[in-house]
Amino acid sequence: MTDLAARKASARKTAFAARKSAFAAGQGEACDHLLAALMRFSGAPLAGYLPIRTEIDPRPAMAAHRGTVGVPVIADAGQPLTFRAWTPEAPLIPGPFGAFVPETGAEITPRVLIVPLVAFDRRGYRLGYGGGFYDRTLERLRAAGPVTAIGFAFAAQELDAVPVEPTDQPLDLIVTETGPILPPPRDSLRDPGRG
Repeated sequence: MTDLAARKASARKTAFAARKSAFAAGQGEACDHLLAALMRFSGAPLAGYLPIRTEIDPRPAMAAHRGTVGVPVIADAGQPLTFRAWTPEAPLIPGPFGAFVPETGAEITPRVLIVPLVAFDRRGYRLGYGGGFYDRTLERLRAAGPVTAIGFAFAAQELDAVPVEPTDQPLDLIVTETGPILPPPRDSLRDPGRG
């Protein structure tokens, strides 16, 4: 295991424990803050996610969004995610990694994404589960036009600095039960602290 992989594994372990405790305490006003953040994107195609395990739940905000809403579908390892249209009434079937996906629905191209995570820092970097799905997806979507990535998490999941590598895609905003966190602009992020 490389030094970076070891640091990511250690950070994940710490963050999973913090997320489990925060989940047990409830998510408070997290969805209210998320709804407020989404107001300026009314009508834009939105991708959320269907929570697994102790992930914070964005579904109330997704259901209230005025515009098309989709959820991620994993096509294959090493590939970007696709997004299938979702409504609260959509019949669901099991998908990879324990997440459910709509049984049917059109593929959508989101311009705003609510991104699940294990840990985050104030620079806007996130630590996921290690598959790189969101990094590849955000890279592809950003190459095609403006995209806003909103990390959704419990405040307890914040780390001083997430271990990152050059392929990691930063978030544009992070929303927790205590309110929004606005990272510095992406072009101001520099190599120090990376890797």
